[in-house]
Amino acid sequence: MTGSPEAEVVDRADEGRLTITEDGRTAELVYERDGDRLVLVHTGVPDELGGRGLGGRLVRAAVELAARDHLVVAPWCPFARRWLREHPEALGDVAVDWSWRPPA
Repeated sequence: MTGSPEAEVVDRADEGRLTITEDGRTAELVYERDGDRLVLVHTGVPDELGGRGLGGRLVRAAVELAARDHLVVAPWCPFARRWLREHPEALGDVAVDWSWRPPA
């Protein structure tokens, strides 16, 4: 089952998150900008929305955001790291910093 086509990904830049709302529930990918990097911090999908591919849609939207703003993707979130490794074609020309770690 995939997410409904009418549920769009919304960039809530002032909150540092991408969201998709379906059936009254919201899935999100929290991000931070760190210099020339778009750090993917956390992806959260409510259990009720699981299995619809929303997490992947959020990561793909983050990659599109990075491409638009000429940023390097730094996937700190375990889900985002796994999804990007499984879908390298989604990166296009966007660079990934697999070694990024938060400052101590």
